[in-house]
Amino acid sequence: MRPYLLLTPGPLTTTDTVKQAMMSDWCTWDEDYNLDIVEVIRKELVEIATSCPEEYTAVLMQGSGSFCVEATLGSVVRSTDKLLVATNGAYGKRMGVISEYYHIDCHMMKFEETEPVDAMKIDTYLKKHPEVTHVSVVHCETTTGVLNPLEEIAAVVKSHGKVLIVDAMSSFGGVPIDMARSGIDFMISSANKCIQGVPGFGFIIARRSLLEQCKGVARSLSLDLYDQWEVMEKGCGKWRFTSPTHVVRAFMQALSELKAEGGVKARYARYCENHRILVKGMRALGYKTLLSDDQQSPVITSFYYPSSGFNFKEFYLKLKARGFVIYPGKISQADTFRIGNIGDVYPADFVKLTEVIKEIMTI
Repeated sequence: MRPYLLLTPGPLTTTDTVKQAMMSDWCTWDEDYNLDIVEVIRKELVEIATSCPEEYTAVLMQGSGSFCVEATLGSVVRSTDKLLVATNGAYGKRMGVISEYYHIDCHMMKFEETEPVDAMKIDTYLKKHPEVTHVSVVHCETTTGVLNPLEEIAAVVKSHGKVLIVDAMSSFGGVPIDMARSGIDFMISSANKCIQGVPGFGFIIARRSLLEQCKGVARSLSLDLYDQWEVMEKGCGKWRFTSPTHVVRAFMQALSELKAEGGVKARYARYCENHRILVKGMRALGYKTLLSDDQQSPVITSFYYPSSGFNFKEFYLKLKARGFVIYPGKISQADTFRIGNIGDVYPADFVKLTEVIKEIMTI
């Protein structure tokens, strides 16, 4: 069932048991699906996300992670509000594009792609602009693999009494986060990331008291976060429109496997070890990482091209033929490629990867 390992930040390599969970059909109106699958998922997501589950709720939304980011911004930030987006990569920039589509009053605070978001600069801006109502940031910016200092950012945002929206697409489930302790109000992620499910839906974990105030704010029918939540609440797991049933059932299996592994802390430890083995092996071969170790997440690692004549396409195809699929680079400042450390992959896989890369280099 595995022609190659996906060393990417999602979709990623899943277990055979997650794939097998999609082999049954489910009725979207049946209690076996809504109560025993959807509602269990919603409850478990909140328990993973926060030490105060009574203060939060989860909404599942069809589509990719970007659908969920758009649903959140379009349903939470009113036309009279002002949004500050702190960005150091493509996914922060995408929040700005969404804001343009929705005519949201938005300021983009831009940092270099290789530079973490600076919480103190956010603090300075908020002091000068008290009219800001919402702040959004990407936790792990997979453009480079940089891990932004979420707790520092959250502390600043909450000290100013602003609503904090976090794109935790590539970190939730693989990097420990406590929404209540940090003061995060809305957190967004996707089924096919660190929970290790498959693509098809995403989810928003929201502070219940704030979400309850969002009725009628949305500018989109399909992406109305409040309405989706209200239907799920009143319908005990019912979706407004056709649910991606097979993907949802696979996600429930993935959640059970996360629990069996030892939870987020254990998965984080595995991802960190994957990253450590990868970097150690690649540096031994002469490759240099784009980011310094203190800025790097365990999710995805960027490497400089080893030489000016490096042919990434040829490198990619040789690796694929030997069972590994990696990512091209995504920044404009340098020629890079990226290797994901998440999914159903283990340190031994990265030992093998670096061995294969060494073989390719000698051909």
